[in-house]
Amino acid sequence: MGEQITDTRMRRPVITARAAATFEPVGRSVATARAFVRDTLQGWGCADIVDDAVVLTSELVTNAVVHAGTAADVLCLRNDDGVRISVADRYPEREIPLQNAGQVVVHPDREGGRGLLLCGALATRWGVEYTAAQKHVWFQLDLPERPAGTRSAGPALPVDALPVAETRVRVAVIQIDRGGCISFWNEDAQDLFAYDPEQVIGKPLTDFAAWPHTPGTGTGIVEALQLSRWEGSYGIRGSDGRVVPVYASHLRVRDADGEASTVCLLVRDHERAILQSPQRTPAPDSATQAAQSEGRSSDPFEVFIGSPAPDDLDGLLQRTVERARDMLDGDAAYLLLATDDETELEVRASTGLPSARQRFARVPVEAGSGRYGSARMPAVHEDLTAVPGAVPLLSGTGMRSVVTVPLKVEGRLTGSLGVAAEGAGRYTNEEALRLQFAADRIALAVERARLTELEKLRRGSLSFLVEASDLLAGTLDRDQTLALMAQMTVPTLATWCAVYTVADQTSEPELSYVLHEDEDRIDGLKTLLMKVDPPEPVPTPGARIWTAPSDAAHDAALRTSMRSLGLGNSARPSTGPGATLATASAVGGETVVLPLVARNRVIGMLTLGKPTEEHFRQEILELAEDLSRRAALALDNARLYSERTAISQSLQRSLLPPEPLPDIPGVEVEVIYRAAGEGNEVGGDFYDLFPIRDGAYGFAIGDVCGTGPEAAAVTGLARHALRLLAREGFGGPAVLERLNAAILDEGSRSRFLTLLYGELWPQEDGSALLKVVCAGHPLPLRLRQDGSVEPAAEPQPLLGVMDDLELYEQNVTLDPGDVLLCVTDGVTERREGTRMLGDDGLTDVLTTCTGLTAGAVAARVLRAVERFAAEPASDDMAILAMRVPEAPAS
Repeated sequence: MGEQITDTRMRRPVITARAAATFEPVGRSVATARAFVRDTLQGWGCADIVDDAVVLTSELVTNAVVHAGTAADVLCLRNDDGVRISVADRYPEREIPLQNAGQVVVHPDREGGRGLLLCGALATRWGVEYTAAQKHVWFQLDLPERPAGTRSAGPALPVDALPVAETRVRVAVIQIDRGGCISFWNEDAQDLFAYDPEQVIGKPLTDFAAWPHTPGTGTGIVEALQLSRWEGSYGIRGSDGRVVPVYASHLRVRDADGEASTVCLLVRDHERAILQSPQRTPAPDSATQAAQSEGRSSDPFEVFIGSPAPDDLDGLLQRTVERARDMLDGDAAYLLLATDDETELEVRASTGLPSARQRFARVPVEAGSGRYGSARMPAVHEDLTAVPGAVPLLSGTGMRSVVTVPLKVEGRLTGSLGVAAEGAGRYTNEEALRLQFAADRIALAVERARLTELEKLRRGSLSFLVEASDLLAGTLDRDQTLALMAQMTVPTLATWCAVYTVADQTSEPELSYVLHEDEDRIDGLKTLLMKVDPPEPVPTPGARIWTAPSDAAHDAALRTSMRSLGLGNSARPSTGPGATLATASAVGGETVVLPLVARNRVIGMLTLGKPTEEHFRQEILELAEDLSRRAALALDNARLYSERTAISQSLQRSLLPPEPLPDIPGVEVEVIYRAAGEGNEVGGDFYDLFPIRDGAYGFAIGDVCGTGPEAAAVTGLARHALRLLAREGFGGPAVLERLNAAILDEGSRSRFLTLLYGELWPQEDGSALLKVVCAGHPLPLRLRQDGSVEPAAEPQPLLGVMDDLELYEQNVTLDPGDVLLCVTDGVTERREGTRMLGDDGLTDVLTTCTGLTAGAVAARVLRAVERFAAEPASDDMAILAMRVPEAPAS
């Protein structure tokens, strides 16, 4: 018999999809790379690993484009095991931290090497490869294994154990086109949601879907519609505004022309068994087979425990309370999970109780003395009316008897399970033992699911904070920062949000921004918050409860109700009862305040709220606290930038001539000024027009060497010196010679200055006499009525270079209809590649301006300069046009 040979070579993964992109070495490339990876993986149906992939890509691309300063090449490969992502930079000689015993471990908060530490923590596999020109850091994320094979039929159940449905089961059939809009709406959809087809067809499904928003724990509706097949729960807003909980099954299809669309089947959420795919059950073990062969019946709760549990924690908890209620033939059931410190229990699932009021409510573990006051021990209450308040969650629900048991893992309290009935004396110790047995079997599965949810939330929170930081860092505008703070929290973290700002330590907090997930309630919420005293600006970190909004809302709702019954003040309310009650419902839940602390000073408060009787989970509060620290620094940076910008703009405006410019009798004047650089109002170019004495006016246009604040300082010196010297009676040459001496006195801060200065006297015959000195400046051009253009002065030395200047004046007479055009070199040196507008180009433009007003001449020159090149101008530019109008015809 021959020896069997086994091939031990590693199987190479088969690449089934590929996507690549290159990102430039600029800061915004990090956000673009994250969006590229997120879109790619969601398009491949790999939503389970998107958050980890985005975080790792963000760190590696940051290392390349920010720290290494090179472009980054990102390559995504999908194979039969998962997804491999490679990030390559062009700086191969950089060192990487080696993981050996002799090296100090890098702290996670350090920038260098953090991306590689994250790879080691999050990736299935990772590595570094070098080439002559690049360094490649790659990581592999394996997809979670899913059950495969043929679906099997569900277990045979007695009729009383079958799920409850309406007498007439309605299945809404909705078809969504490739753009996400509704293209078909059947009669059952019309009955379920009270919309006629013509009201919804052509509108996006997102206009009607109420999708759960918890970071890291679910897929978005847009992504769900793009998947080949999807099942899950969400809500549809009916025509009355109420949300109808539904269970949906989506199937992606294409027609004969290849056009893709999504078919959605929806039923009421409690009828989910109609659409829900049957769980794949494992092969029964020998004990189960023996029990079945002997005809022994299993407890309904044990049947549930033997089947695969739902993938998500909420589904598992909801299934648990439903089975517990059925097992003990109760009217209601609830399940609470313990907080990390085991001092409180948080309601996470219930059936037969008002879930909107109970969800995430908290109760203490030790509510009193004795076995009935501790959740750590089983308890049976035969009649709650005899001990009012013994079980606060059941107050006002009509329940009289209840049995509760703890959920424990390795002796540690992890939760509590309770079943209640409307009748008294329904439960005994025997039912408590049955429920405890079931709780012991489900406790470990619940704890594992809870830890899995926490891990998903942690990873989703990390991705959320990375993107939030990027958004906040992308703006230095205070109002936009406030809007981003609110929009990032609603509805992801809270139902509504209000941001208060504190100008200084002596100022009262000011309500600066309000946002609610329902836009119709923003005005009412803002009005309510304006009526209550703002929260105290306490620098203590962490979230603290603030009851003022809910108290004020409840008082307003009570007064409104009493007025409607004729029991209160007959004064007419400022808003209708419907708006008041809606606002009370919107803010009736828990409200928390987080301080915004930056540079050891409270600069504001971030206020988050929930609707009636809802509470925040601890994980959400921790995420909100982390976000508030980032938002506070961004808000303070925006404040500092705004203050600096205001000071800069105020100083710059002081360098400009006062407005309006003086009216010169018999002369039209138009000035156009453009300063180069973002946020600059004044640059190296300047102009001025001012009265010297009766009948005499001075004008100037100049260009200081360079741009920015240094050039603007010389601009201010020149403009003020010209006015002062001209009004002291000095002529043009004397004015410029003294200005030249003042510039040279500035020493190392001096700048070269080209200047055209002149004095203008309107004449009685309708002409204008000018005396001009052109010190190194582009020559002024004179346009005559016949269309001819000629220089109106001769060039002389510029200022700021030589001590002794000998300048002289030139006389120019502007006849009626003549135009004098003065520009800086930002006009004549306008470039497009190797071409330049030049003096000849400007002359050609001016030739076409015969008969135009001074304003029209300046506008035509500006338009010609802007159209000469596609790129925006990089130099300061000033245009001064003066025209003597023609005498009106007699």
